Amino acid sequence: MTTLFGLDLAGREVVIVGGGPHAARRVRRFLSDGALVRIIAPELCDDLERLASHGDVEVARRTVEPRDLDGAWLVVTATGDPQVDGAVATWAEARRTWCIQASEASGGSARQAAMSTHGDLAVGVVSLDVPDPGRIRAVRDAVAAHLDAGHVDLRRRRHRAGRVILVGSGPGAPGLITVRGRQALAEADVVVADRLGATALLAGLPPEVEVINVGKSPDKHPVPQSEINRILVERAQAGLTVVRLKGGDPFVLGRGGEEAHACLVAGVDCEIVPGVTSALSVPALAGIPVTQRGVSTSVHLTSGHAGADAAAVASMAGGTTTVFLMGVSALPQIVQAALAGGCSPALPVAIIESGSTPRQRVTHGTLGEIVRISGETGVKPPAIIVVGEVAAPGLLASDVAATPESWRAV
Repeated sequence: MTTLFGLDLAGREVVIVGGGPHAARRVRRFLSDGALVRIIAPELCDDLERLASHGDVEVARRTVEPRDLDGAWLVVTATGDPQVDGAVATWAEARRTWCIQASEASGGSARQAAMSTHGDLAVGVVSLDVPDPGRIRAVRDAVAAHLDAGHVDLRRRRHRAGRVILVGSGPGAPGLITVRGRQALAEADVVVADRLGATALLAGLPPEVEVINVGKSPDKHPVPQSEINRILVERAQAGLTVVRLKGGDPFVLGRGGEEAHACLVAGVDCEIVPGVTSALSVPALAGIPVTQRGVSTSVHLTSGHAGADAAAVASMAGGTTTVFLMGVSALPQIVQAALAGGCSPALPVAIIESGSTPRQRVTHGTLGEIVRISGETGVKPPAIIVVGEVAAPGLLASDVAATPESWRAV
């Protein structure tokens, strides 16, 4: 009978006997767990030499002795010599110290699971028969993929303190949300959702999950920010896991800082899950690199709802790629300020509507003509405005006015 259990090794000593690549893989695992790692080996592989040079591990460059195990919580022997590994396992048994024998797993008192982490959950797979590392890794990877795809309900069953998870869901395509963001949705009791972002994922939530729509549009703010903050705090204080699903990245012109501050003031635990910001990803999906060697080496991101401020005008005039979010309605004011600030009327401009979605459309023009062109084509928000030489339609291909199929978000 094999019993599976978790060991908290943070701040506890783990002794690694052996200095080869097999030992190195295990050392990195234990360091990520916060363990105090001590290596006993006459020679170290390059990976372990780097860790030792950075002071991440303690090293004794000699053959192992019984006294090396004194005080250890866990011993891993990975010398590749069955006699040495067997002796270390015997010494560990005499000290009632758990031992993983890498050369012959059945010879130690413990086996190291193939692990994957998913938020505050960890999944481990071990073999109960003859050790078969390739097999258990395959099982681990299959289970991890199932969890990370959101196919498992990860909501908590036992009552505990509530929390808020601010999730940046990317520009809109469901495949562009991060793995941690997808995991957070599977943990949610409540989802407070914006109008933009990967909202298609809401359709796959269990029916018991409460979904609160607080989305804003340029001319309509049905739920003020103070009310959103109150909802987050109150639901969390009721012991629920609240996911605030936001478009793009929560800390890039997304008021995520205000929401995180409200949680901290109320004493509510708040996790931040960064997202793929639309300011960079949407131009990329339209074939526009916001930086390009020999063209532009810097980017200025700004909110365009009130026009172009002095910093934005200076960046456009100075050759910096300037990206405006929420700027469609103020496009005439942006253009007027740019031209008054010395920008050339021939400066390229691109407007990408509904980036990453099936409705994505790209409108190209120049600073002197983009207001007229956008009016004729009926440009509407949500849209990203890119001003700079990188927005020229022929930069990467002969014609990027329509997004190439190979660049579309999956």
